[in-house]
Amino acid sequence: MYANVSNGGKDMKDVIEEVDESLSMAGKLYHHMLNLICDITDYAAQRYEMICSRLLERGVKALPSDKFVANKFATQLQNNRKLDEFTQNNKQLRWTTHEDVVHSIYDLIVASDEYREYMESNDNSYEADREIWKILYKKYIYQNEQIDEALEDWSIYWNDDRFVVDTFVMKTIKRFDEANGDDQPLLSGYDSDEERKFGRDLLVKTIASKSDNMELIKSHIRNWDVSRLVTIDLAIMLTALGEIMNFPAISINISLNEYMNIARIYCAHKNANFINATLDSIVKDLRNEGKLFK
Repeated sequence: MYANVSNGGKDMKDVIEEVDESLSMAGKLYHHMLNLICDITDYAAQRYEMICSRLLERGVKALPSDKFVANKFATQLQNNRKLDEFTQNNKQLRWTTHEDVVHSIYDLIVASDEYREYMESNDNSYEADREIWKILYKKYIYQNEQIDEALEDWSIYWNDDRFVVDTFVMKTIKRFDEANGDDQPLLSGYDSDEERKFGRDLLVKTIASKSDNMELIKSHIRNWDVSRLVTIDLAIMLTALGEIMNFPAISINISLNEYMNIARIYCAHKNANFINATLDSIVKDLRNEGKLFK
């Protein structure tokens, strides 16, 4: 059904297959980054056992706290059925092949003020255990150059996906619920077949209407050359217009709010405001010209 829509000489079927493959690779990276938390925890357990053994050999009975090793969130993640299934099917994607990365991040963590405050705190709740990992991930894993170098060994494309995947990992940590146990849902590329169909339809219609919508954007960015726009900014505007112009069941306000939120995540602050103002201006003119009725 997509064969009649082309993109730079490519059959739309090929474009969709490329997008699906890209999502599949991003999904692998997402699980891989979750496994980094598990492997850091495993290494922490090894270090803890070694330290305790040495202390016992010396006759020391007062052993250090195992609070970090026994972190309830990390333990739940290690036992997650979906993550374990991924790990079993992708044994080549383990951070044990890059132990230097695991050791380095662990050392950064245990030397940090966040770790010290966590270990000294009397709050032993699940919420506190989940919160410390949200803090540690954002500060010591997110945008870590050593991790970027390691990821290049697995895929030259993964560093392009890091920013998006890291936001997914942060969102996953926030959503973890102790009550879900080993069956805590992880994020997926699509939540349903209906969502997958919508994503593909939006891609097709965005590409099919690209030329017309490029002209719309050009006419509303006075004194500015469209070639100077950041690629992600232009992609967001084109996709937003593809949705606004081709999906009558979705209200304009919902579309504008959604793409404004996307722009806030992936674009500089002033660029996000520029995108919002441009889309608002286009929608207003289309309504005045009688070309947009919803």
